[in-house]
Amino acid sequence: MKPISSQQILILGFFLVLTGAVLPFLMVVHILESTFLLNFIAFASQVAGLFLGTIGMIYYVHKKNH
Repeated sequence: MKPISSQQILILGFFLVLTGAVLPFLMVVHILESTFLLNFIAFASQVAGLFLGTIGMIYYVHKKNH
């Protein structure tokens, strides 16, 4: 099985952060109904995206220096 690359981690993190930003916007303009579950998913995706982006960047820099 092929290991996941740092670029794939960064792309996944980007899409999670993007999802965490778009969902609250859609709730504010009343396209989606604001529920606890949807708010939690938006928050969790932003936090997970930030962590994955940080981990991916650390992995990328570490791999590039070695």
